[in-house]
Amino acid sequence: MINHWRPYRDRDALKVLIGGMLGMVVTMGIGRFVFTPILPLMQRDLAMSNTVAGWLAGLNYLGYLVGAIACTVAPQLLRSRLVTGGALLTSIATTFWMGYTLTVFWWGALRLFGGLASAILFIVISVEVSEALTRRNYGHWVGSLYGGVGLGIVLSGLIVPQLDQLGGWDAAWVGSGIIAALLSALGIMLGRRRELIEPIHVSRPAASGTLRGLTLLAAAYFCEGLGYVVTATFIVAIITHTPGLESFASYSWVAVGCAAIPSTILWPCLARHIGNRPALLTAYVVQAAGILVSIGATSVVAVVFSALTFGGTFMGIVAMTLGEGNRRMGADGRRAAALLTAAFSVGQMLGPILAGVLADRQAGFTLPLLLAAGCVSGGALLVALDRGYRH
Repeated sequence: MINHWRPYRDRDALKVLIGGMLGMVVTMGIGRFVFTPILPLMQRDLAMSNTVAGWLAGLNYLGYLVGAIACTVAPQLLRSRLVTGGALLTSIATTFWMGYTLTVFWWGALRLFGGLASAILFIVISVEVSEALTRRNYGHWVGSLYGGVGLGIVLSGLIVPQLDQLGGWDAAWVGSGIIAALLSALGIMLGRRRELIEPIHVSRPAASGTLRGLTLLAAAYFCEGLGYVVTATFIVAIITHTPGLESFASYSWVAVGCAAIPSTILWPCLARHIGNRPALLTAYVVQAAGILVSIGATSVVAVVFSALTFGGTFMGIVAMTLGEGNRRMGADGRRAAALLTAAFSVGQMLGPILAGVLADRQAGFTLPLLLAAGCVSGGALLVALDRGYRH
């Protein structure tokens, strides 16, 4: 009987995974990261400063922080269909309406609430898909879920130039919102099939530690959030203003996404072979090197290297860090995910604000990128000092 139903369970598990990936495309790849390729269009058409851009990004990450804290304090929110459904609608609506206002205040408000929705959806999708797959012993598929973020980045990098040709920066926002709505509908149709996966009651490990055991892990994750976000926010804008590379700017974001898609599988796979600490250290060092190379990069080769090393590491670090937190906390994995996401959010909230102000004052991104590389290197040092990893 078990063998007879196995193909159907495989198919249903795959639908759950694809539905979750589409959710990541919508809430992260579009709702959160589409700002990066649209930013240079807003600077071109509206003369937006780097300071304003940094504050808009920072407000988005402030909303993300609030959402993560809310999920930490009140984890029951993760089970509420009203909350998650409202978060999905908010993510789509705040993307869509960005194209219908010209005031910084309303842009900031929309990005703030969009970030709040992103945090809730990211944690909910991560937890629910992971639990649904693990019940049927498909836990090894979970890393693929985060590839949806990279897929969304690729999609945003491809569609924004086309939408720009149709109507400029505002058409890029409106069109992205419409595409997010369509993908959401498809994701819901697939993701709701998780109840068809026959549950198997497997024993989950008891909580193996307290939140104190996550201190250094969370501190390193904070440094990663503070450092990576400078590139995540401004990479396309930086390349747009680099003589000779203007036409390559949007495709650099596609390269970031292409590298991010397999990274959530490859890095955890490497971690299983050499250990979480060496794998995380390697990812941090590679990312810091890519950021350093991006400083003053004037060739396509240097830009591609920076894009690939950034895209190929940041989601891998996310996957490995959340996996390590879940291992340390066992059955209390939800709180670990929420706490780590909150620490990450504080860093990524401060990063673009500081980078934008410094870029305007220094007339360039050399200093912000140097500081970003330093933050990521600091994260690597904290990983090296953390004794919580298993040998």
